[in-house]
Amino acid sequence: MLETESPAPAPIPGGWKRNVAVFLTSQALSLFGSALVQYALMWHITLTTKSGTMMALMIILGFLPTFFLSPFAGVFADRHDRKRIIMIADAGIALATLGLALVYARGTEAVGLLLAVSALRSVGQAFHMPAVGAILPQMVPRDSLMRVNALNGTVQSGLSFAAPVAAGALLSLAPFQVILFVDVATASLAVGLLALFLHVPPHAKASHAQATGYFEDLKLGFRYVRDHRYLVGLFVYMALLFFLIAPAAFLTPLQTARTYGPEVWRLTALEIAFSAGMTVGGALLAALSGFRNRMGTVVASTLVMALCTAALGLAPPFWVYIGFMVLFGLAIPYFNTPLTTLLQEHVEPDYLGRVYSINSMISSSMMPVGMLAFGPLGDLVRIEILLIATGAAIAALGIGVRMSRTLMEMGKPVPSSKVPMETAPDPAGA
Repeated sequence: MLETESPAPAPIPGGWKRNVAVFLTSQALSLFGSALVQYALMWHITLTTKSGTMMALMIILGFLPTFFLSPFAGVFADRHDRKRIIMIADAGIALATLGLALVYARGTEAVGLLLAVSALRSVGQAFHMPAVGAILPQMVPRDSLMRVNALNGTVQSGLSFAAPVAAGALLSLAPFQVILFVDVATASLAVGLLALFLHVPPHAKASHAQATGYFEDLKLGFRYVRDHRYLVGLFVYMALLFFLIAPAAFLTPLQTARTYGPEVWRLTALEIAFSAGMTVGGALLAALSGFRNRMGTVVASTLVMALCTAALGLAPPFWVYIGFMVLFGLAIPYFNTPLTTLLQEHVEPDYLGRVYSINSMISSSMMPVGMLAFGPLGDLVRIEILLIATGAAIAALGIGVRMSRTLMEMGKPVPSSKVPMETAPDPAGA
C-alpha cells in the first residue's frame, strides 16, 4: 500500500444521519455525566482531605490505566463489535459509580474507594476511546467525516464548558452522591440509546473468526504504524506538541494568580474563555470546514497556538490575556478534528482501533510528562519565560511539519474514487 493510499471503504448503512444523531446524543449524555463525576471527585477529595498527595494520587490513578491498557483496548476494538464495546465500557463505568454512590448514600466516607473508582473509570475509558474513534467511519460517508468530527468536538467543548458549572451548582445544593446518581442515569440513557436505536453492523474483522491470536494482533498493530511513515511522523509531531503545550495548559492559572491577582473570578474567566473558544471553533469548523489540505489546517492551528502561547508569556493587560485564551481555545478544534479525520480516512478499517489506541496513549500521557519537566521549572524561572520559549518551539514545530512532504501529502483530499459507494435509501431523508 502507498504511504498515503486510503483503504477501500465499506458500505455505509442507509439512514446514516439518523445513526449519527443517535450516536452523538448518546456520547453527549455519557460525557456530561462523566465530566460531572470527574469534577465532583476532584473537588470532594480537595475539600475533604486538603491533601496535595491525595490529589496527585487521583490524577495518577485516573491516567495510568488508560495509558497502559490502550494498546490492548485497541486490539479489542479491532476484533469485536465496536458498538458493543462502547456499551459495555459505559455500563461498567456506571456500575463502578453506582457502587460508590450507594456507599456514600449510607453515610460512609471512603477516600480509598474514591481512588479505586477513579482507576476503574480510567479502565473503562481505555476501552471506550478507541472504539468511539474507530466506529464513526462505519456510519459516516468519508466526505462527511470532517463535519461530523467537528460537530462531535463542538458538543464535547460545550459540555466541558457546562459540566463544571453544573457540578458546582449540584455540590452546593445536594450531597456528593447525587452527582454520582446523575452519572449513572446519564450512562444508562446513553447505553439504552445505542442498544435500541443505533443500527450499525459489526465491521468486517469482527464478523468472522479471527485468523491471528490476540498478542499477534497487538504486534501487527505496532508494525502497521512502523511501516507507514506518515503515521510515525504524525505521532511524533503530536507527542512533541502535547509536551510543549503543557505550560500553556497547566501553568497559566498559576501565572494569572502571580501576575494579575489571586481572585477566583480571574481563574474562572480563564476557564470560561478557553472553553468558549473551543466551542465557537468547533462550530465554525463544522459549518465552514478548513483548508482543502487537512494538514494545512493543522499547521495553521499550530501556528496560532504558538502565537497565543508566546503572547500569554508577554503578560499583556488581563482582558487582552483573556482574548488570547479565547483564540487559543478556538484553534484547538482546527488541530484535533483534522487529525482525527485523517486517521479515519487513511488507516485500514481492521487496524483503526489499534492506531487510535496509540493516539490515545500519546494524547493522555505527553501533557502530564510535560508537566513533570515544566512544573518544577515554573518555581525556578518566571512562567512568562517558559511560555515565550515553548511558543517559539511550537512555531518551529509547525514550520517543520509544513516542510514535511510525507505529512503534507497525507493531508491532501481523498480522491473521489475512494469515496464510499452510494448508501442505501434513507427513509429519514438523510
